[in-house]
Amino acid sequence: MHRTYVNEDITVFWDSEKCRHAKRCVTGSPQVFEFGRRPWIDLAKGETAKIWKTIESCPSGAVSVVYNHGVEIRLEEAESRAIALLGDEIIGECDYAEEGEYVNIYHTHVLPEYGGKGIAKRLVYKVAEAAERKKKGILPTCSYAAKVLA
Repeated sequence: MHRTYVNEDITVFWDSEKCRHAKRCVTGSPQVFEFGRRPWIDLAKGETAKIWKTIESCPSGAVSVVYNHGVEIRLEEAESRAIALLGDEIIGECDYAEEGEYVNIYHTHVLPEYGGKGIAKRLVYKVAEAAERKKKGILPTCSYAAKVLA
């Protein structure tokens, strides 16, 4: 399962299949990471710097974090895409097609001047999370999406 948790400053990514050391998160920032609570990550309960430090201690890579840089990620189901917006400008997108029981993520692109900021990862996770909530499998034919979701 892939989930994102977003506040004004950061986006936290969580991949449940890689998660083997959740106790480190709970110990490092118990207000933010709490077993039994749904969702188990609540960014409103902690300071960005402490959350970041806790996530950096994850040995499996199950949780990771990036700054948002003022970029909004929006799912547009009618267009079968997720888009990255900086103000009114679309600076990236992740295109997908629903194919029976699967969602095929086939293209991800971010304008070069915005590269290296985790925007593409945020786009892929937005599509993956939506697919999983619909109980659909994910078929990443986009090489970037395949790498992110591996």
